[in-house]
Amino acid sequence: MPYDEATVYLVRDTLLIVLKIAAPILAAGMAIGLVISLIQSVTSIQDQTLTFVPKIGVMIMVAAFLLPWIAMRLIEYASEMFLLKP
Repeated sequence: MPYDEATVYLVRDTLLIVLKIAAPILAAGMAIGLVISLIQSVTSIQDQTLTFVPKIGVMIMVAAFLLPWIAMRLIEYASEMFLLKP
């Protein structure tokens, strides 16, 4: 089954943009989750909600802080897509 090379590159570029945008947000969530897990293991607190609320809060703050950067990446990608010739 033959594949169109342009389509493969388009999908690859799209996935790379998604990974670049999501990576800092997910890394912040993972880091705060690790810190909270260490605190829970040291203090023997096993409440599951204790991990979710700080993770969500930190991930929202990181996303809000990176919003201008995310918007620029998406605008650049969209302009590249509009300039492609069919």
